[in-house]
Amino acid sequence: MSDLLDELLSKPVGPSIPARQTDPDRDFTRQIEVNGDAAEVTVRGPAEAVDEDAATAYLRAQGLDPAEWSASGFRSSEWTMPNGETGVSTRFTFARKATIVEAERPDLTELLATVKAYEPRWPVGGPEKGEHTLLVVLGDMQFGKMDGDGAAGTLKRTIECLNAAADRLELYRERFDIGHVHVAWLGDHVEGFQSQGGANSWRTDLTLTEQIRLTRRVMLHAALTFAPLADRVTMAAVPGNHGEAVRINGRGVTRYDDSHDTEALIAVRDALELNPELFAHVECFVPDTDELTVVVDCSGTVVAHAHGHQWRPGKHFDWWKGQAFNKASAMHQADLLLAGHLHHEYVDTDGPRTFIQPPAMESESTWWRHAKGTTGAPGLIVAVTRDGEVPVKEVVR
Repeated sequence: MSDLLDELLSKPVGPSIPARQTDPDRDFTRQIEVNGDAAEVTVRGPAEAVDEDAATAYLRAQGLDPAEWSASGFRSSEWTMPNGETGVSTRFTFARKATIVEAERPDLTELLATVKAYEPRWPVGGPEKGEHTLLVVLGDMQFGKMDGDGAAGTLKRTIECLNAAADRLELYRERFDIGHVHVAWLGDHVEGFQSQGGANSWRTDLTLTEQIRLTRRVMLHAALTFAPLADRVTMAAVPGNHGEAVRINGRGVTRYDDSHDTEALIAVRDALELNPELFAHVECFVPDTDELTVVVDCSGTVVAHAHGHQWRPGKHFDWWKGQAFNKASAMHQADLLLAGHLHHEYVDTDGPRTFIQPPAMESESTWWRHAKGTTGAPGLIVAVTRDGEVPVKEVVR
């Protein structure tokens, strides 16, 4: 540094004092032993000077940050020193505090900018009518999760896939008279902080309100995109395990429909109702009180929606049969079951009934990649249906 800078930064440092000979019976004697995440500090000296502060000061003197350690116990003994004073020897036990890695938070402004401004593109003569329904099936965005390409990548992918699905509508109209578009939101739209007993918290780099905000605005983007394109537009959302609003001690304590996954769509419905001139033909559906499923009639096909956490992998038809046995259940009439949760594309049939499971929108589960070696193959599924049949199914990535 320059002489001037050194001069202006100088400070009156006290003179060094030569070390003096210690008297073991009067002065402190200190000892430290560190083993992994445990440390023991023994301090010996006059009673008034032997306390936790002395032990933490020795931690600092040995290059350990006391803020990273917490005292978990002590053992103390006393004796009378030659000068008549009471001497104390105390062994303090310290445990290293859990370290929370502060992940770099994505810029929420940049994320929201990905949701493109709506540009109306009403067809000549207004929304088209027809006897078929285009299904747009997606879920498991888990906004806020840092795995793979994170919230930014998942958001970009979701918007692009929804836009691509709108483009597919024009292509499918060359084969089918499509007058109804139905968007199925199959749960786990947010990562949340309730799943795994909150163990996922430190790998979640968006707040809960930010996760919900992204979900709500993506749903609104879908509504604004498809509203001009069909005579009837519907959207349905079901609760996922990550979207559960409240758990205490790892257990659900409120109703089954208490979910951020569905509340986001309810908020979108409220917004659309403010402009009935443009959006009276757009309907939104969520499960009834204390329910997990919802059904929607799509051109004569009864479409059931569930997240998929209610059955074991591969047991979707067994679960469906059990639900259908109850004649009061809407599943009794269902032709098509849509479900998420398992993060990979799966289509199955049993007689006239069809099961469709779209891929996740997130790019990967890092835990799954470490366990099994595979990443995700994200995307959504579009399908065309009428009168219980689903002749076309396509993955959009």
